[in-house]
Amino acid sequence: MLKKTITYEDYNGITRKEDFLFNLTKTELMKWDLKTPGGLAAKLERITQKFDVPELTSFIEALIDNAYGVKSDDGVRFIKDEKLSAMFRQTAAYDQLFVELLSDEKKTAAFINGILPKELMEEVAKQNKDANRPTLLNETN
Repeated sequence: MLKKTITYEDYNGITRKEDFLFNLTKTELMKWDLKTPGGLAAKLERITQKFDVPELTSFIEALIDNAYGVKSDDGVRFIKDEKLSAMFRQTAAYDQLFVELLSDEKKTAAFINGILPKELMEEVAKQNKDANRPTLLNETN
């Protein structure tokens, strides 16, 4: 889970600094991967190789929408639904985050690393190290 602090100016001209939560579960990733022709890894590879801006824009939008949520008070659930996502998209904080992710590859990689399950990130890092190849998911250094 990633807690992202975003400083932004709201629509009343007030500067705000708020924490927002983002997370993807293994199940969510598996479903997204299976619904994506060729899989998510291949899609990310195509986007980064060709620097396909329209595809990158769509991916970042889907990434934020799929990951944004609110933790229950007891910490047992991470609540996500279209209404919450729509409400977040209507804020200047979303605008700030979207522009940041679209314009800075390292921040995008850090965001992805932060929202993915730890076990999955460890496996990806091991595979990339074994293959001696950089990917979007390990370019945070």
